[in-house]
Amino acid sequence: MTEGRPSTAVVLLAGGRSRRYPEGDKALADVDGEPMCRRAVEGLPGDELVVSCRAEQRDALASALEGLAPRFAVDPVPGRGPLAGLLTAFRVAAADRAVVVGCDMPLFDGSTADSLLQSLPAADAAVVDADGPPSPLGAAYRVGAARRACETTLACGSRRLADALARLDVARVDADARAVTNCNTPEDVAAALEAL
Repeated sequence: MTEGRPSTAVVLLAGGRSRRYPEGDKALADVDGEPMCRRAVEGLPGDELVVSCRAEQRDALASALEGLAPRFAVDPVPGRGPLAGLLTAFRVAAADRAVVVGCDMPLFDGSTADSLLQSLPAADAAVVDADGPPSPLGAAYRVGAARRACETTLACGSRRLADALARLDVARVDADARAVTNCNTPEDVAAALEAL
C-alpha cells in the first residue's frame, strides 16, 4: 500500500450457485480463453484481492486466479446470499475502500473502477449511472460504512444488496453501463464476447 493514498481492495463475489448456468460454476466459465472470474478482476486497481465464495469453490477459484494472490472470505454460515458474502469480504479486507465486482461481470474494467473510486470519500458508495436502479455490484465502497450498512440490513431481516446500498450516501458516476452487465447463462457470455 502506498503512503498518502487510501488503500483499495478488489472484492470478488463468487459464492452463487449458478442455477441458470447449466455447465457448472459460471465463475469458471471460459470467456475468450480466461475464466470469467479472472476476467472480472484482472487489471482492476487494488492492493489486495478478496474473494467471497463457498468453501467447496475455494480450490477451483484459487486455480483460476493463480498469480493474483487472492485472500478468501468464506461465509461462516453458508447459504445466506450475496449480502452476507459481501459482509464477510468486508470483514476480511484490510483496505479502507473497495471495488466490488461479481464473478459474472467480464466487461467490468479498470477505467470504470478508477472513475468510481474518484467519487470516494465524498460518498459512501459510487455506482455506474445506468437506467433503472443502481447496481450494487460493479461499484466502489468505503469499507467501514458499507460493512455497517450490511450488518444493519441483515439484522433487519433483509438479504438484499440493494437494501444495504440504500442505507449509504451514493454517488452516481457517468460510465459505460455495459461494465455492470452480468452473465448468468451461456447466451449472456456469448453476448459479452460479442461486446468485447
